[in-house]
Amino acid sequence: MQSGVQRRVAESPSPPHQSLPGKKSLEVSRALVASSVRQNAGANDYEDQTQLPDGSVPILSDYPDSSQANRKPPRFTYRPWEIATKYDTRLFAVNGEYACTTGYITRVWSLRTGESLLTIAHGENVRATAIAFKPTRDVDDEGKRLWLGTNIGDILEVDIPSQSVIYTRSNAHTKREVVKLYRHAAEMWSLDDEGKLLVWSPDASGMPSLQSGHRLFRVPKGHACSIVSGGQLWIASGKDIRVFRPGASSDADFHVLVRSLTHANAGEVTACTAMSSQPDNLYFGHADGKVTIYNRNDYSRVGVVNVSLYKISSLAGVGDYLWAGYNTGMLYVYDTTVTPWHVKKDWHAHDNPVCSVVVDESSVWKMGRLHVVSLGTDNMLKIWDGMLEEDWLEMYMQQHDSKYCDFKEVTASVLTWNAGASKPSHLRADQKDNNFFRDYLCSQDPPDLFVFGFQELVDLEDKKVTAKSFFKSKKKDSSEQEHMSHQYRAWRDHLTRCLEDFMPTSQPYTLLHTASMVGLFTCVFIKSSQRSRVRHINTAEVKRGMKGLHGNKGALVLRMAIDDTSVCLMNCHLAAGQTQTVSRNNDIAAILESECLPQSTSTSSGLFVGGGDGSMILDHEICILNGDLNYRIDSMPRDTVVKAVREGNLTKLLDCDQLLRSRRKNPGFRLRAFSENPITFAPTYKYDVASDEYDTSEKRRAPAWCDRLLYKGIGRVRMEAYRRHELRVSDHRPVSGYFRLKVKTVDESKRNGVWARAEHEFAAVKQRVGSEVKLDYLTNTFGISPKEATRLLQG
Repeated sequence: MQSGVQRRVAESPSPPHQSLPGKKSLEVSRALVASSVRQNAGANDYEDQTQLPDGSVPILSDYPDSSQANRKPPRFTYRPWEIATKYDTRLFAVNGEYACTTGYITRVWSLRTGESLLTIAHGENVRATAIAFKPTRDVDDEGKRLWLGTNIGDILEVDIPSQSVIYTRSNAHTKREVVKLYRHAAEMWSLDDEGKLLVWSPDASGMPSLQSGHRLFRVPKGHACSIVSGGQLWIASGKDIRVFRPGASSDADFHVLVRSLTHANAGEVTACTAMSSQPDNLYFGHADGKVTIYNRNDYSRVGVVNVSLYKISSLAGVGDYLWAGYNTGMLYVYDTTVTPWHVKKDWHAHDNPVCSVVVDESSVWKMGRLHVVSLGTDNMLKIWDGMLEEDWLEMYMQQHDSKYCDFKEVTASVLTWNAGASKPSHLRADQKDNNFFRDYLCSQDPPDLFVFGFQELVDLEDKKVTAKSFFKSKKKDSSEQEHMSHQYRAWRDHLTRCLEDFMPTSQPYTLLHTASMVGLFTCVFIKSSQRSRVRHINTAEVKRGMKGLHGNKGALVLRMAIDDTSVCLMNCHLAAGQTQTVSRNNDIAAILESECLPQSTSTSSGLFVGGGDGSMILDHEICILNGDLNYRIDSMPRDTVVKAVREGNLTKLLDCDQLLRSRRKNPGFRLRAFSENPITFAPTYKYDVASDEYDTSEKRRAPAWCDRLLYKGIGRVRMEAYRRHELRVSDHRPVSGYFRLKVKTVDESKRNGVWARAEHEFAAVKQRVGSEVKLDYLTNTFGISPKEATRLLQG
């Protein structure tokens, strides 16, 4: 017969995606969440664009929003940051100043110095398969004793200060592998691979002992992950989650639920955790990148979130933040208080898959800091700052930048065009084409910057050009190089003449910089009156053709500082082909993740964002990306696309646009961090040259929005007038956008004052966080009542 709770689990429908809990507790989380909403005076004109219903900022479905993620590893300011175990280990536990790794060998490490304190070899064919620190009567003795379970069923108790095994309970689980050890209040629990659960109760000393008796329960075979919460043991195997009560006095009370909890549309459960800020909820990671959330009181599923396309290998809850480790070696930190979740941080933590991530609440009073420790299959222990101090300080400074910065607006007109090997002289064949640059330049208020990004200034379909560019990279063909250089010079000179002829003589322009790579060419002009504001100009090439060896595809990157704001311009040409979406996504990921730029030598404070040093594109406060990105329209024949264009039914086509689809469906798609204004113009590719007809050649390629402009810099950049132009000498139409950039000038004296205030406020936050973490540890790990725990902390 089912209880009322059991009937509710069996009968209640699952809530919709993203029905998430919103309770907040840790002050550091409150402060970090609050700082995500900028409150600078004078910033509203730029900030409002993130809230507009017109689609200028894309809806990111239920995947986490990674547009403001910080990529800097959250290291402490002092070492050790990592410990090389130098042997194969997949299990570890951490408590205060000690970290213990285990396997065929068990070692204990000092987190103060990184030194090895203890080594135990378990003998041939014997390995430790489970580990947990043992409870102590005195908080000051925490971390000095630990239990190890082995693959042959033994359980050992190790005393770290004396560097010895003080007791071995042979055959505690007769000839079975101990798969998990748990600590709860004054008890220890051990589970083996046959499903036998032993509850080791306190002896006369009040602490569990291997020399005393135990109670026996049985659970179904199979263990992927498990967690103790509120005296209950939640065990996941496959897709099923079962709940037990090891403190029960009978088998009937031991089994909390008749049926297991499962979500048919999620993969197998791979990891689980709890959060101190949401004590009633448990989080389970799945092999297909989903996270399910269950209420531990009524066992209902209160949320399902798609966070990744990759298997989640480990989870840890820190305040309102969910830390997740992946087989890619990446660690992500998700803010769970907003919908959709936000990616606060993501960084490459390990060279190999992440085995486990553990938050150690005891480190707050043992070490005066909050440790999050990860172990990878690279056999490295990495020690991270669980309070994310650097992130907190950086966000505080961004939130209060109006107190130490002056802001000015800089305008930029950006044109992207796949010229199809056209020369300036080709424009003369048609009067409209000949007048194009005049009309374009005069159709807008004269901007401070003109940015021209060309693709295919040389014929990339000319096999001779391509072969010579690649195979003679060490010994250039002088005639071919001369031809390519002539093309670039011809367009540079043409643009220079157009600016001189058609722009007001009272506001002359100066060539700021040019860069080229095979067919890519970037040419930037600036008003002469503004030239002195630009510093630290650097360029880079990212080659993506022939697996990164050839520059027929890739990007030209131009970095500069305008006043004290970093700006990065990208001119891209991605992989071609209707079916090459994955290749294009890989291209853009490689471009954005490449450390292609030199680290800046600038002494300006706050020049870069996201914890960066200027070596990567996303380190820059404002990013503008243009190019022939080559994204096509999926699942639609050419004639259907052409008909929709003629009927003006762009919505139908945009629903199948590969770039927009990738943003909606792929949480790892790097362009999700960028914004694009709504597309209101017809596809810009592919035309018959000198015609307004889409491709009528034998290939009859379907029209597509290959030519795009995207941008990044919340509160710092706004785009206007996203449009195409009718220039018919190529099979692509040019696309342009008018940008308003908000650049800052830092008053270092005022900034120092704000920084001092930030450090002062963080010290108070750290103290409050420490108190809350200690309270959580005493109540949930020691099993002390909240009232008694509060009394102990106040005393």
